[in-house]
Order: sequence, then structure tokens, then C-alpha cells
Amino acid sequence: MKSDDAAVLREIQKNTQMGMKAIDAIVPKVADDPFALHLSRQELKYSELHNKARQELLKGHEEEYRPTGFSDLMLKGSVYANTLLNTSTSHIAGLMIQGSNRGITEMCKALNHHENAGNRSTELAKELMDFEERSIEELKKYL
Repeated sequence: MKSDDAAVLREIQKNTQMGMKAIDAIVPKVADDPFALHLSRQELKYSELHNKARQELLKGHEEEYRPTGFSDLMLKGSVYANTLLNTSTSHIAGLMIQGSNRGITEMCKALNHHENAGNRSTELAKELMDFEERSIEELKKYL
């Protein structure tokens, strides 16, 4: 496996892991059941994409992405701070949209910096970006 492929796949893992952890931290604060269900479905898709990237890395005998405890702490602190005074569905949807936009940006950067990545890792990255874009459109309904 090329190093560019491994880097893109690890970025997919990083991105999806951040999404899953953010949703885990936010769902207990959500009072709107349809919105909570939407977030749970989104988390399930992140998990599916994360596992696809993992399988590709394992096939190529590459190391997986390993988050630092500091990044987890920063994410939880950010969720806590951003929902301390406002847990409205609209506010939380806005936060999720911001996170998805960041995810798309990071995946674009990864693809641009690793232009020698093969078809499979590139396809998986594009699948994630397409999912993020669809999620943003769905989340707009909750603003």
C-alpha cells in the first residue's frame, strides 16, 4: 500500500471518529426525538465508513489512526462549552453543520496533499465527503 493511501485512510478514520465522538457527546443534550434519531443514523454511517477505512488499512498491513487523549478532551470540552447555555435543536444542528464543514475541508486537504492515493482510498474519501454534504442538507431542516 502506498503511503498516500494510508494517509488518506487514516484521515478518514480521524474524521469519522471525531464525528462519532461529537455525536456521542451531543445526543444526551438533544430533546427533539426525530433530531436525536437523525444524529444516531449519522453516527452509524460514520462507523460504517470508519470500518471500511480500517479494513483497507489492515489489508495493506498499515497502522490505524490512533487519537490522542488530548484531542478527545478538546472535543468534549468544546461540546460542553458550546452547549452550556444553549441546547436548542437549532443551535446543535448549527454546531453539527460546522463540524461537517470542517470534515469536508480536512478531507479535501488530505486528497490534495496525497495526490498519489489510489482509487479505493480516494473513492472512500469522496464517499465520506458526499455523506457530509448530504448530512449538512438534512441538518439545515433543524436550524
